[in-house]
Amino acid sequence: MVAVDAGTQVTDLMVRDHACLTYGEPEELFDLTAAFARDGLASGLKVVWLSDDAPGRAVSELTRRGVTVEAAIAAGQLSAAPCEGQLLSGQAFSAEQALGWLNGELSACRAEGFPGLRVAVDMGWALRPVTGVEQLPDFEEGIAAAMAGTTMSVLCQYDRERFDPVTLASVAAFHTRSVAAATYYADAVLRICRQYAPPGIRLAGEIDYHAEEPLALALAEAIRLDGDITINMSGLSFIDAPCTRMIADAARSLAASRRVVLHCHPAIADQFALFGVADVPGLILVTADER
Repeated sequence: MVAVDAGTQVTDLMVRDHACLTYGEPEELFDLTAAFARDGLASGLKVVWLSDDAPGRAVSELTRRGVTVEAAIAAGQLSAAPCEGQLLSGQAFSAEQALGWLNGELSACRAEGFPGLRVAVDMGWALRPVTGVEQLPDFEEGIAAAMAGTTMSVLCQYDRERFDPVTLASVAAFHTRSVAAATYYADAVLRICRQYAPPGIRLAGEIDYHAEEPLALALAEAIRLDGDITINMSGLSFIDAPCTRMIADAARSLAASRRVVLHCHPAIADQFALFGVADVPGLILVTADER
């Protein structure tokens, strides 16, 4: 099954975008959020990430994806916090309290002299037994109202595998954008999608010659990007010879000034070595144990 993403790319988000990000796995969530944070920091904006994981996990995921975290935190430009204490009080949620927190962040951003604010909010907390969770649509509607006339953008994150369709539909109307990873191929065995931070593509599962066409499309689009390319195969357990050769040939086709980084497990790295990738200028082969 070839899937063409019809939503907005996370790299296209602008001021006053209230975007609904749907993701299918943690790697996709962290990748898209890292791109959202990276682009905001590069524009001089303040970035806040409310994560359903511990703040340390959020920071480490941003660092792993090339976001300059330490300097941004030191300058007060970046903060990562849990939902508890910001959106939640114990196991209770109040849309009014949550909106009060958001407005407080916007006021602090202005007082600190930043030109705008980017907020990423992981809605995974709403899957737990939380009192007041029925106010989630009210919170989303309040976000849309709070953003009017501001320089704020908000990325609301929903796990499409865990949230039921009714909940997703109930909040969709309050968002101006729908965001998901551009997906070139997805079935029960294989997933090929764009990677945003660092830019490139990501493969997970098992791939053979049957998926050569979507792999060629993904590689072609990655090559058209400026700068270095990462081909993330850390979630790949098998790749056949034709697909290995295609990736190696794509790396050879790049200008010497561009770098290609291949992330994969040692057994797959050995297979790439058989195709002479060690002799490709600018190609770096990184095994999963070295990440």
